[in-house]
Amino acid sequence: MTLGEVFSGICGIKEELCGLVVTGVTSDSREAREGTLFVAVEGRSFDGHSFAADMLKNGACAVVTRRALGLEREITVENPRELYSHLLSAFYGRPTDKIKLGAVTGTNGKTTVVNLCGQITRLLGHQTAIIGTLGVDTGRGLVYSHEGPPTNPEPKRLYELFAEMAEIGTKYCFMEASSQALAQYRFSAERFTAAAFTNLTRDHLDYHGDMENYFLAKRSLFDMGGAAVVNIDDGYGGRIAEYCRENKIPLTTTSVCGTADYYTETVKLFPDRAEFILTDKAAKKSYPVRFAMTGLYNVSNAVQAAVMCVKMGFELSDILEALEKISGVGGRLETLYNGDFTVIRDYAHTEDGLEKLLSTLKPLTKGRLITLFGAAGERDAGKRPAMGMAAAKYSDHLIVTTDSPRHEDPQKTVDDVAAGIPAGVPYIGISDRREAVLAALNMARSGDIVALCGKGHEDYQAIGDEYLHFDEKEIVCEWVDGRTQG
Repeated sequence: MTLGEVFSGICGIKEELCGLVVTGVTSDSREAREGTLFVAVEGRSFDGHSFAADMLKNGACAVVTRRALGLEREITVENPRELYSHLLSAFYGRPTDKIKLGAVTGTNGKTTVVNLCGQITRLLGHQTAIIGTLGVDTGRGLVYSHEGPPTNPEPKRLYELFAEMAEIGTKYCFMEASSQALAQYRFSAERFTAAAFTNLTRDHLDYHGDMENYFLAKRSLFDMGGAAVVNIDDGYGGRIAEYCRENKIPLTTTSVCGTADYYTETVKLFPDRAEFILTDKAAKKSYPVRFAMTGLYNVSNAVQAAVMCVKMGFELSDILEALEKISGVGGRLETLYNGDFTVIRDYAHTEDGLEKLLSTLKPLTKGRLITLFGAAGERDAGKRPAMGMAAAKYSDHLIVTTDSPRHEDPQKTVDDVAAGIPAGVPYIGISDRREAVLAALNMARSGDIVALCGKGHEDYQAIGDEYLHFDEKEIVCEWVDGRTQG
């Protein structure tokens, strides 16, 4: 492919550059090879512009910069980071032209909605891809990195995945859209068939600075085309709905607490499922639904997934028939042991996530609710006390531990969380998470529920610069085996 072909329809470049052969597109100086188009992006701790001259010396066909550096074969644009995904899309033959894309954004629920959408469309007989926290499946099977994959891959990897999907005939792709990825324009070239908003609560303020910037990053998804599916039970969802109306973005609202375009009634929650009536207001039709995940928030996630699939072109009756066949989503209210007491694991790692999970489990607990949770090291420390307060509200016993400490002192994380636990509420602080899990299991009695919060599906801990194997499911199984043999 020539440079002129890559830039065709994106922006103009000097005529003398158009015939240069492009062998790859990257923003990573380590990946630059002979004929590479190097895009100089600026990050918090690096600036690609400092590598631009060396890239040309090492054989790059051209460099894309934000400010003129006086280099030959330099293409200066207003926002190289935003342009990057457009260049990658062009280089890989615009693969998503052959795929219907759906995206889900919000603080909590993204993973559940995306994976429900993927399972529904597969049950309806279609090869479907998913991209998100649980991993990547282009249509060939789930691949999960033990090294802590981001919710959204970096742009070059993302477009390699899109190209693979197009090559193997995948027709649908559902992806989580994180606020960081949106702020960094990782897929700004895309136009989505449908985009959903779940909710917004405090998270990632170490990156965004404040809630308004966090919200605006999430809202930017709805400027990328397609039908908006918005949960208006959430206050920020109401703001997004109003934004869609003002900007004539096709809008469909959902609710489990009131009326909307799609809303639920007579919701009944059981330890292993939820039952509810889903009404399509425009069609004046209602459907009984039995769904194998409990909790009002999971009912909301199920409704969002169903409506997303409607906007992708499927019939609601077929969608709900498929939804009833789904057993759940890994690491989300997942039962690891159900004997004289119950052990569940969940990804709840924010104040809102803990509130929703534990308020669901408390009424279902015959004995005591024992909650183990922690906070991530080197991430938004301001949310930690609120997590402690939320967990204390519903739990009979608290065990405060770590999540992934990274380079932060684990005991500081524990202390920060514990600062939010009201005086007089008993808790145990154990910085070693494995020891903490075993302590929770040994504490459990008949009728108790042990909630392991924060890691969910993850099978690693980030400690220092290493990603060490850590799987709570394995720990629980080993403990149960030892108890049985003993």
